[in-house]
Amino acid sequence: MSNKLHVKKDDTVLIISGDDKGKKGKVLEVSPKEGKVIVEGRNMVKKHVKARKMGDPSGIIEAPAAMYVSKVQVICPNCKKPTRIGHNRQADDNGKMRSVRVCKRCGEVL
Repeated sequence: MSNKLHVKKDDTVLIISGDDKGKKGKVLEVSPKEGKVIVEGRNMVKKHVKARKMGDPSGIIEAPAAMYVSKVQVICPNCKKPTRIGHNRQADDNGKMRSVRVCKRCGEVL
């Protein structure tokens, strides 16, 4: 599996397959090594947790589980539509060329 992903932390994504298909959420965590992401409030699983210290919660707790990155698509903040990600080279303030992520629909920098 490639370690480069089209999704970054804090991106808004649309889930394109699975039980949460069609729902949107914010990416909380990205795991490039596994090729997975955790989306806020989506793909919830129930965990049976035992309290380890005084004051820790115990019982059945719902938590978001990781899902494969191929099941999500980035939503462009400019055109507000799900899109594929392209890469362009662009000069920054110092004149150095940097790689930037680009929306394939509207062409705006993400």
